[in-house]
Amino acid sequence: MKDYYSDSLLQLAASGRLRTLKPLSDRNGCRIFYKGREMLNLTSNDYLGVAGNKQIQQKFYSTMNEGNILDNFGLGAASSRLLTGDSPNAHNLEETLRRTYGKEACLLFNSGYHANIGILPALLGKNDLILSDKLNHASIMDGMRLCKAEHKRFRHCDYDHLAGLLESYRKTFDRVVIVSESVFSMDGDVAELATLVALKDQFDCMLYLDEAHAIGLYGTLGLGMAEEQGQLQHIDLLVGTFGKALASVGAFLLCSATLREYLINHSRSLIFTTALPPVVLFWNHFIFKEMLSYSERRGSLKILANTLRQKLRDNNLITAGSTNIVPVMLGDDTLTVVLAEAMQEMRYLIFPVRPPTVPQGTSRFRLSLTADMQDADIASIASDLADFMKRFHK
Repeated sequence: MKDYYSDSLLQLAASGRLRTLKPLSDRNGCRIFYKGREMLNLTSNDYLGVAGNKQIQQKFYSTMNEGNILDNFGLGAASSRLLTGDSPNAHNLEETLRRTYGKEACLLFNSGYHANIGILPALLGKNDLILSDKLNHASIMDGMRLCKAEHKRFRHCDYDHLAGLLESYRKTFDRVVIVSESVFSMDGDVAELATLVALKDQFDCMLYLDEAHAIGLYGTLGLGMAEEQGQLQHIDLLVGTFGKALASVGAFLLCSATLREYLINHSRSLIFTTALPPVVLFWNHFIFKEMLSYSERRGSLKILANTLRQKLRDNNLITAGSTNIVPVMLGDDTLTVVLAEAMQEMRYLIFPVRPPTVPQGTSRFRLSLTADMQDADIASIASDLADFMKRFHK
């Protein structure tokens, strides 16, 4: 039995796909130490530059005192929400989210993963159908596997294909849910929400939108791509997370009051897990309200992303895209690993992204820009990468 696991690890290593843990330390803005060297962090999801900002976190902790240290800054809920882990802070956060988004109800989950594996299996059964974008996150795919409903995947952002599936299968099932990310985490491309809304209305479906990589970055208030594209009121199930731009952990679902109550009684990933700690709930409430006024950060990040993308285009390294998630397609696993190590020597913290995280033959760099970077930080990335590619690519 041991030989099987050892052989499997050896095969992963030989193919350049062996994953390892990478301890990082001494975070300071957009820079971090890795292997004893300070590097520009191009791998983080800290899109607004909050996780590396000492001043914001000092502002948060400055409100701590002897009277609120347990209720607002405690380190453990020590129970599920349905037992003794619930708190006024959880309900205050849900109410702020609900009111800000203009939705009927909000329900917290412990992470985006908890949300995506807990919502669909609770809401859908064997007479239902899930239609999911082929490049949706692994957590959505796992949620579909746990669900008794049938599921089919439509080609990535191919809404004609989705319409064809709806034409063929809608009348066969009681309920149908269309599932998509808004900003796709590996490609950095964007869903056409108006088209998805039109299809869900035409075929009497629900629309489930994962905004994990859009919260904080798009729309006047930073509420996500649904706000940016003017579709907030049409999304039936909107999932957002605190773990990316909001530098925390946890997630939320915006939905109807009926669905919220139903999930409280049926969602296993909510019922059977310890609640978020008080300090996380209090921080999430604090940073969400702060984020609403971060329009300048959102604007500077957009300019920075446009600048990097143009430099990469000038070096024939990318062709399209508009978000701060910038994929550089390399294809070969080994080449991707070698180039990542070369870029690390230049003090760019870039890790290779390989299958199974991305489809076969699409190994890449996923360059992730954050709002605390400056033009000077990214000035040489494209030319340095182009030089290394000429040197290593055969």
